Amino acid sequence: MQWIDLRSDTVTQPTPAMREAMARAEVGDDVYGEDPTVNKLQELSAQKMGKEAGLFIPSGTMGNLVAVLTHCGRGDEAIMGNLGHTFLFEAGGVAALGGVMPHTIPNQKDGTLRLEDIKDAIWEENVHHPTSRLLILENTQNKTGGMVLSAEYTDQAASLAHSRGLNVHIDGARIFNAAAALGVEPSVLVRNADSVTFCLSKGLSAPVGSVLCGTNEFIHKARRIRKQLGGGMRQAGILAAAGIVALEEIVPLLPLDHEHARALADGLKKIPGLYVLTDPPQSNMVFFGLDETVPLDGAEVVKLASEQGVRFNTVGKREFRLVVHHWIDESAITKALEVIQGVVKR
Repeated sequence: MQWIDLRSDTVTQPTPAMREAMARAEVGDDVYGEDPTVNKLQELSAQKMGKEAGLFIPSGTMGNLVAVLTHCGRGDEAIMGNLGHTFLFEAGGVAALGGVMPHTIPNQKDGTLRLEDIKDAIWEENVHHPTSRLLILENTQNKTGGMVLSAEYTDQAASLAHSRGLNVHIDGARIFNAAAALGVEPSVLVRNADSVTFCLSKGLSAPVGSVLCGTNEFIHKARRIRKQLGGGMRQAGILAAAGIVALEEIVPLLPLDHEHARALADGLKKIPGLYVLTDPPQSNMVFFGLDETVPLDGAEVVKLASEQGVRFNTVGKREFRLVVHHWIDESAITKALEVIQGVVKR
């Protein structure tokens, strides 16, 4: 069966150009800093983020963990959204491995953290309290619907944090999607952040890896943390080569993913018994639910659709997330809508 896989953009396969680049990659020992392809990827990434340096890391989760452990010491506190990826989906790593306390505040429907909530979360200097050291923002914000944080909002949040002595890290796993949605360079969205991670293996279709960017001093410290966590790689240029292709060839195509997501949302709205949660979708994620006329639960819908070759995930008992990516074209959107409509009409 040829699957239409909308579970996540992590399911993307490397393109033929990536496979060719990987086969031909010039490599060296990256722990010694001698892999020319890794070095090129890091330099290109830093340039695109408007930062001094970059560090190739095996995964986005490790990238965020390295960032937090570089910014914070044991007993320090990191302020983050209660729907943030670092809090929900990274196995408690900042606490378990770094002794860093997560301090969560509510994500708003638009993905932001209220400036007043950030302000109230920052501890005054007091021997009884942990030291508030870091603010983490996520762009795009996954759990609120792939919502896009504007440069203006991020600048305001960063200004507040910096005024109180905190650094700012952006989990920019899909920062290129945010930039495409807003029609700006990604560097604009992270210009006042002290560090940013972005993922190569989600909507950018590379098979492995993320990049952490920041100042030269920050990345020098982060390299040691990466080594402590077991993230030092050797001839990693084979992987980095795909990342270079992703940045050069896939990033310009992201607006098409967003067009397909809007087409998918428009189609879902026309199916009786369904409603779309975020209309129109801001990036490549579409969330929909079942109204009371549909006598199925989420697990049943997912199972029936999967039996017909369309995969997606539940995000609640009767709500779902579909993620559009490079390997989802117009015909896949049409087929997915046909299958979903057939399932809910049973």
